[in-house]
Amino acid sequence: MRLNKIIITAIFAATLGLTSCEKLDRFPETNFSDVDFWNTETDLMNASNRLYQQLGGYGPDNRADDNTNQSINTVSSGTRGIPGTDGNWSDPYDMIFTANNILEKGGKAKVNEAIKNRYFAEARFFRAFAYSRLIEKYGDVPLVLKTLSVDDPDLKMGRSSRESVAKAIYDDLDFAGEWLPTRAALPAIHYGRVTKSSAWALKARVALFEGTRAKFHGAVGWENHLNIAVTAATAVMGQGHKLFPSYLGEFNHSGDGASNTENIFVKLYALTILTHNTSRDLENGRIAPTRNLIRQYLYTDGLPAWNVDGHTPSAKRSALFVPEAAETSYNTILDNRDPRLSTLVYRAGEASYQRPWVPQTSLGSRTAYAGKKGFDPADWAINNSATVQRIHIRYAEVLLILAEAKFELNGSITDADLDLTVNALRARAGFAPKLTNAFITMNGLSMREEIRRERTVELALEYFRYGDLIRWKIAENVLPKDILGGKYIASEWTGTNASALKLNADGVLITEAAATRNFNPARDYLYPVPLQEITLSDGNVKQNPGWQ
Repeated sequence: MRLNKIIITAIFAATLGLTSCEKLDRFPETNFSDVDFWNTETDLMNASNRLYQQLGGYGPDNRADDNTNQSINTVSSGTRGIPGTDGNWSDPYDMIFTANNILEKGGKAKVNEAIKNRYFAEARFFRAFAYSRLIEKYGDVPLVLKTLSVDDPDLKMGRSSRESVAKAIYDDLDFAGEWLPTRAALPAIHYGRVTKSSAWALKARVALFEGTRAKFHGAVGWENHLNIAVTAATAVMGQGHKLFPSYLGEFNHSGDGASNTENIFVKLYALTILTHNTSRDLENGRIAPTRNLIRQYLYTDGLPAWNVDGHTPSAKRSALFVPEAAETSYNTILDNRDPRLSTLVYRAGEASYQRPWVPQTSLGSRTAYAGKKGFDPADWAINNSATVQRIHIRYAEVLLILAEAKFELNGSITDADLDLTVNALRARAGFAPKLTNAFITMNGLSMREEIRRERTVELALEYFRYGDLIRWKIAENVLPKDILGGKYIASEWTGTNASALKLNADGVLITEAAATRNFNPARDYLYPVPLQEITLSDGNVKQNPGWQ
C-alpha cells in the first residue's frame, strides 16, 4: 500500500465527475477543503463519481488460451517474474481508499439517511468490486476498511485471510443491495450508476468463483459460497432483466443505453467523452482469437468435437466435424457451428475492417484470425478511438452463474433450470439445439463440460477465461499446450511467406508452441505480491508460495 496514494485519496480529489478518463496522478489545481465539501447530495454524488473514473476499461486479455496479442504474454508462458510494483495490486487499493474516504467523510453531509446510505452503498459496492479483483489474483490480502493517516500502524498491516476478505465483500454487497435503487427506479439521467442488480450480480460472481475454487482446490466451505451464488443470482432474475435480442448487437452501439436491460454494470463511453482503442486493437491483432477457443463452439447438431480444454477430443464427436487434416479451406472450421462463432471472427473473404479479410499474420494477428466481437463500424471511423460501452456485468453471466452453481452444488441440474439459463442464451443466439439431461445421456457427454463450454462461448473474450481455468484447477492442463491459429491454404493466404510459418502435421498454424509455455501449479495459481508492498509493510505482507 503506497503511502503517497493513500494521502492523495485522503485529501480528496474526487470532484472531476465522469467526463475525464485520465488517472489522477497529482493534486488537482483546485482542492475543496473538508469544510467546503461533504455538505450536499451533489457533493456525495461527485465524490462517488471518482469511483466510476477508477473503473477499468477495455484492453486485451492474453493470459489464457483463447486470445493472443502481438507478443507472447508472460503470464500464459510462465515467464513472468516478481514485479517491483503492479497495477493489479495498487489500482484496486486506489479504489478502496476512495471508497473508504467517502464512507468516513460523507457522514458530514446535511442530507437524510436514505440519501446518505445510497452513496455509501455505491462506495461499498466499489470497495467490494476492488477486493474481488484482489482475492482472485492474490488470495489473502490486507483488508483495509478505513482511511489511513501517515502515522497509522495499519499502514504496515499483514494479509487477511481470503475467507475473511470474501465475508467483507458479501457484507458490503448486502448493504449495497439494501440501499441502492432498483434498475426500474433509476432515473434515465443516472444511467450507468450501480443498482441493486449490480450488487447482487457481483455477489453471485464472487460466490461462484470462491465456491468453485474452494471445491476444486480442496478447501472447505465451498457449499456455502455456492448457495450464496444461487440466492444472489436468483435475486437478480427477479429484477426484470432481459437478454438483448441481438447477441452481436450486445457488443456494439446497438446495445448502448438504458433500454438494454441485459447490461447490469457498465463503464460509459458512448454517453461521455471517454474513448478506448478496442476497434483498433481488433484491427491490429492485439485481440486475436485462437483455434483453441474456436474448438469450444458446438456444431449445429448440438454436439462438440473437443472438450473444454480445447485439446482433448470429445467422447462423442459431431458428425459435422471435419478433421483438421481434411480441412480444405480456412473457413472449414467455421462452418456448421453455433451462430455465436460468426460474431467472434471474420471468415476469409468477409468484409472486415477496411477490406475483405485475407488470412495472414502480417497485420499483427498472430493466429491469422481476425477478431470481430466488439468491433463497431462507427467506432472504426473515429481516428484511434472507440466508444462502445465496457460491459463489466451482464445478465447472461448471471444466468450462467446460476446454472453452474446449481450443478456444482448438487451434481445435477433440472431441464427447467437449463431452459432458464443455458437454453435461453442459445435461443437468443439463434442456436436451435437445447441442452437437456436426455441429450447428455444419449450422447455420452458430461453436463459439467457442457455448462462450462456454454460459459466459455457466451462470454468469449470478455476477461473470464483465465480466471475460469484457475478456479476449475485445470490451468496446468490447458495452458502449456500449443496455441493454434488458422489452417494454411496456400491459395487463400495470398501474400504470405509460407516458409515463415510454423505449421503442425495437419497444416494448422502453431502460434505458440507448447515448449514455450509453462504453468507451475505449485506457484502460478496465485499472482506474486509486488516487492514494494512487502518492503513498505516491513515484511508483514508475505509473498505467495513458490514466488520467494
